[in-house]
Amino acid sequence: MTAKIKKDLLMTFWVTLSAFIYSIAITSFAEVGGLYPSGFGGISRIISDLCLRYFDITIPFGVLYFILNIPPTILAFKYIGKYFTLFSILQYVLSSFFTGIMPPLFSLDDPLLIAIFGGLINGVGIGIALRNNASSGGTDFISIFVSSRFNRPAWNYIMAANAIVLTIAGLIFGWEIALYSIVYQFVSTQVIDKLHERYKMVTLNIVTTKPNEVVSNVLKGTRHGITEIKTEGGYLHKQYTMLYMVINRFQQRQVIKAVLEMDPKAFINITQTVQIVGNYYQKPID
Repeated sequence: MTAKIKKDLLMTFWVTLSAFIYSIAITSFAEVGGLYPSGFGGISRIISDLCLRYFDITIPFGVLYFILNIPPTILAFKYIGKYFTLFSILQYVLSSFFTGIMPPLFSLDDPLLIAIFGGLINGVGIGIALRNNASSGGTDFISIFVSSRFNRPAWNYIMAANAIVLTIAGLIFGWEIALYSIVYQFVSTQVIDKLHERYKMVTLNIVTTKPNEVVSNVLKGTRHGITEIKTEGGYLHKQYTMLYMVINRFQQRQVIKAVLEMDPKAFINITQTVQIVGNYYQKPID
């Protein structure tokens, strides 16, 4: 079995698991509690409920979710990556299928518990897809597109955009439902933000006496640039070199290991980076 086939099979497993978990959040929590998830899931539920209430027409959530995903899929295929898009299509197709056949698996009466646990499971489902270079489609595509263009996480901006969906839900179906939907979406967004680290960056300031060895070893595993600054210790007045670099957070452990392999006595300061303006290499999703 070739490496590519193994990779594809592993991706298929993670995407299928992601779709299954996401479907549990929809069928066992969002639909049971009458809540509206973020993004196209919330829009699909609103359209489905409106059609049932005012036109007595039943349109399954999965059908609407699939149709709404078509335009952003074209955007992702063109600008983000074909491999990423194909597995994202598989994710939301499976999500549409699972939500159509899956009965509620839990029985909760407390709307707050429904909102919290539903949001948690929803976030885990989407987060699994994102950590494995896929997505659940819809606003995930839009968020990843924005993040890749500006090198900063965009999930909180997506949360702000979802406020429009919640306002519509509140006006039509009641503000109590909108309130619990906010809890559901907030918990989900926070879980996704913790799980998806691709567009989170950290700055490393590494003080070492072995700059050449450290730089050589670090560059074996990353293509990010490293700036060397000659420094002097304020106590012993010993000469050092400070290496300055910005990396993605998921690379942090790998880079630190590479530094300490060459210089176990290196001093490393790690700080969060909010945004980068300028040339910064971001490994393609594909």
